[in-house]
Amino acid sequence: MTAPRKLSPQEYLALSDAALLNQCEVDHFRASGPGGQKRNKTSSAVRLRHGPTGLASTASDDRSQSVNKTRAVRRLRQFIALKLRTPIDPDTYTPSPHLASCIAGDGRLVVGRRSEDYPRVVCELLDVLAGYEMRIGDASGKLGISTAHLVKFIQKDPKFWQRVNELREKADLKPLR
Repeated sequence: MTAPRKLSPQEYLALSDAALLNQCEVDHFRASGPGGQKRNKTSSAVRLRHGPTGLASTASDDRSQSVNKTRAVRRLRQFIALKLRTPIDPDTYTPSPHLASCIAGDGRLVVGRRSEDYPRVVCELLDVLAGYEMRIGDASGKLGISTAHLVKFIQKDPKFWQRVNELREKADLKPLR
């Protein structure tokens, strides 16, 4: 019997919540903090461990286990998008149809942080940036968007901003301001 093929980050992000959950070990535990007696008596907090990638996420914000499971899946998607890279060749790269559909005619990225497409867009943007050794100007030129707009898009998400600056530091570049 052969082991299942490991998927790319984009393929993991394209999975439905149910399919992604099927790849995870799910733990339920009691959370501490505000929420009254119910919170201390029920195992409403959720921890997901994604087997194929080794990434984990937790959620204990709500007294509802199902709400916490939904939030943990959303956070897992965010971790996959921010942490896993697919190498690209800058010479042959073209934006995926998915990313291209999120770039408006005037060169703006038109996808909100709450959109289900957002993690896939962030993942591909980070792949492109990594392909261009985190040089914002080169990556934005390849994508057909302005450097200023790309920086503003990154800046709107604190975790995306932090990850870009971590990767820029590793590439011996100054952090974005």
